[in-house]
This record gives sequence, structure tokens and C-alpha cells, in this order.
Amino acid sequence: ERVTGTIVAVGLAATLLVRVRLGSDIDRFGTRRLWLASGVLFVSGGLLFALARSLSWQLYLARILFSVGVAGMFTCVMVFIQDHVPAERRTEAIGNLGSSGFLGMIAGALLSDWILTELANDRLSFEVLFGVTVLLGLVCCGIVVVITRHDGRAPGPVAPPFHRLVVSYWPGAVVLAAIMIGVGVTVTSVFLTRFCTERNLGGIGLFFTGYSLSAFTFRILTRRWSHTVGRHRMILFGLAGHATGHLMLLFVRAPWQLAVPSIACGFGHALLFPAVVSLGAGKFPRQYRGTGTNLMIGFSEVGLAIASPTLGWIIDAFGFEAMLATTATTALLIGVAYRLTGARSCDREGAHEEAGRRWLATSSDQHGGPTEGSADVLTAAGCVELDEGEDLPAPFPHTGRMA
Repeated sequence: ERVTGTIVAVGLAATLLVRVRLGSDIDRFGTRRLWLASGVLFVSGGLLFALARSLSWQLYLARILFSVGVAGMFTCVMVFIQDHVPAERRTEAIGNLGSSGFLGMIAGALLSDWILTELANDRLSFEVLFGVTVLLGLVCCGIVVVITRHDGRAPGPVAPPFHRLVVSYWPGAVVLAAIMIGVGVTVTSVFLTRFCTERNLGGIGLFFTGYSLSAFTFRILTRRWSHTVGRHRMILFGLAGHATGHLMLLFVRAPWQLAVPSIACGFGHALLFPAVVSLGAGKFPRQYRGTGTNLMIGFSEVGLAIASPTLGWIIDAFGFEAMLATTATTALLIGVAYRLTGARSCDREGAHEEAGRRWLATSSDQHGGPTEGSADVLTAAGCVELDEGEDLPAPFPHTGRMA
């Protein structure tokens, strides 16, 4: 387990280092080039895994290539979808795109279980497993070539340094919610297997099936919440879902009882991820959207990197109950902090984010009955544009009101 953890940690460290340049390279060279390059890394890592015959440097290199490839592909697809939907529907598009990932999780888990169960030879089973992964990676690269065939462009100007962009367009308290995404992933993907083993709950198949189905269902049901409920409340509800699911795990004593916390955790992830990425990336102008998206996904990986050793130490010292209580409390504390800070800022998903205009929250009275589309609407919504003299925007065409 220690060696496995070290290999995973090396891959995560490489991913975080690459993210320093990944966003600016997407902004400069476009998603097509970086997407295909990431696909090549993904396929190369899968091949090295399939060909590995011993515990050597090859596994470390394979994990680095695999992890960096996945990170690049995931970031590119997020930037691509945001660039090809109406500005006011970015959150909805991110959520719908993420739903396909849950279908992949279900299909991948079932396929891998079948391969490892049906093939008695251990070496052959892993060769087939990673061989299928490589084949799917090649198919993915082919799809990328087709859907991005009109997106080829000459490299743009060199973007400002990463740290300058981050300082200039700092997303604010939403990064805390992004870190909590990583903490949640740590609980469900790193330590849940050990938790189930200690309590004799069998495998984690029931939990991940419920988690995926729950997240997929709630993504569909809440796809318009960014306009009807608001992204700030989506984040607060998502944090509450994670806290509830982790607390429910404390009382699980039978395998079937995993279903209820899996639904709560799936609900939390379904709301949290699209709202966090949309709000955080929306702070950046469109020409730097790759950097903004990359930053928010990177903070979730920071949460994973921090939580893995910390929660592992808590488990060894105090047990799983203390670990789950800690993560639930962390989600609640982040929710309170976000409600008092980030949730008081303007939530305006639309063309203004594309222009990178900055808006500040105000404490204006919200009961004056302003006319829709007027400056009073913005004041009532708590939004005032920093640049004076510009015309105020019209309401969203599909809602007739300001978000």
C-alpha cells in the first residue's frame, strides 16, 4: 500500500507542476493542440502500464504520463465546452458534460470487474485491462480530431505569467469549495475501500453505483439551477450534501446501508463541481478561460494532495469515525465561510463574464421594486460594475431577469 501510494503521489505531484503552464498553453495554442497532446500522453501511459513486468521506474513514468494526460484532456474538454455554448449557459453545459463522466465511471467499473474476474491469469487480465484503456484513448483522440477540425488557429500572443493572471482575476472564496471537492474525492476513492473492509461491508460497488446514478440524476434535474437558484446556493447545497453523506457513513453497519450516503454524496458532487468551475473560471476573461478553468480544477487536486496524508494520519491515530467527522466538519465550516464571503458577491452568468468585467457586491436595499433591465436591477441584485460609463446589460433572454 505504501508503494502504491507513492506511485499515485508522484503522478499527482507531476500533474500539479504541469498545471502551472497548462492553462496558459491552452489559451495560447488552443484546445485542439493541447487536447491531442494530452491524449498522446494518456495512451503512452496506458501502454507502459500494460507492458510493465516488475515494480520499477516504468510504473512511476507510466503514472506520470497517465495522470498528466487525464488532467490535460479533462481541462481541455471543459474549456472547449465553455467556448461553444452561450455564455449564460456555461454552468449547465459543464454539468451536462460531467454527467457523461458518471456514465463512464459506471461502465468502467463494470468492465474492469468483468475483465479481472473472467481472466484467471493475473498478467493477462491487466494487459487486457490497460489494452482496452489504450484503445479507448485512441478512439477519444479520433473524436477530438473530428470535433475540433474547425478550431485550428495560429498560436496567439504569449499570455501574462500565470501568477499575474491569478492575482489579477483571483476567484475568491470559491477556491475553498474547490478544495473540498478534492477532500470528498479522497474519502470516496482513497479510503472508502479500507472503511468497507474494516466494517466487513464487502466491496464498494454498491456505493459507487448509487453515487454515480445519484450524481447523474441530480445533474439532469438541476441543470437550470444556475439561473433559478443561483450558483452560490448550488455551492452551499453541494457542501451540505457532502457533509450529510460523510456523517451518514458513520452509522453504516450493513452493505445495503451504503446506498443512502452514496445518494447524498452524489447530490453534493452534482451541484458543487459545475458551480465551482463556472464561477471560478468566469472571473477570467474569455481569452484566459483556459487558465481560469485549469486553476479551479487544480485547486481540487490540491485538496486531494492535502487530504490524502492528513486523513490517513487521522485514521491511523483515531479511526475512521474521526476521519469522517473531520471531513463533514470541514465541509460545514467551508460552507459557513463561503456564505459570509463569496456568496455575497455578484452571481451574473453571461456575456459580462466573457468580457472579464469586474463587478462588486453592494449592500443596497433589495425591496425598492426596480424595473427589470434598469440599473436599479443590478443594485438590487447586489451588483455594481467597476467601470463607469458603460451601458448596463439587458436581462438574460430566456429568463427575462437578472441572475
